[in-house]
Amino acid sequence: MRMTPRRLALGMSLWAPNLFSGIRVRRFSDDWTHATVELHVNVFTRNYVKTAFGGSMSAMTDPYFFMLVMHQLGRDYVVWDTRGEIEFVKPGRGVLTAHFHVSTEQVQRLRERAHGGTKVLEWFETEITDATGDTVARVRREVYVREKKRVTDARGA
Repeated sequence: MRMTPRRLALGMSLWAPNLFSGIRVRRFSDDWTHATVELHVNVFTRNYVKTAFGGSMSAMTDPYFFMLVMHQLGRDYVVWDTRGEIEFVKPGRGVLTAHFHVSTEQVQRLRERAHGGTKVLEWFETEITDATGDTVARVRREVYVREKKRVTDARGA
């Protein structure tokens, strides 16, 4: 069975770490260039002062850039999320949202840079916003990309 954006969004929302952390994947675009993820701040996802727990905000942004890159590049590439940074701007309450965007042009540049098995590290950025559109946190995630050795060897690179 082929992984479709709709199936992945549903599967990620039902995946136990997300399900029990109040994280819901609202959608992946059909061309794998966008994803929208929500964090519902509740008794299980808030901190001591009853605002969004930083770990929950980090978790809501963890795999989505690498997934968008991976699905656009295809099976000939190794893609990993290697590290992340988060800057907390204001307390998060209610439903928080993050939008992820990886353009086809960005992926084409990654493909070109990773040609021949070269290791590529690329930073992606997004913001977590509250229901009023205010920025709650700024997030950066680093993604690792490399063309698989079997592909590089087959090309004679």
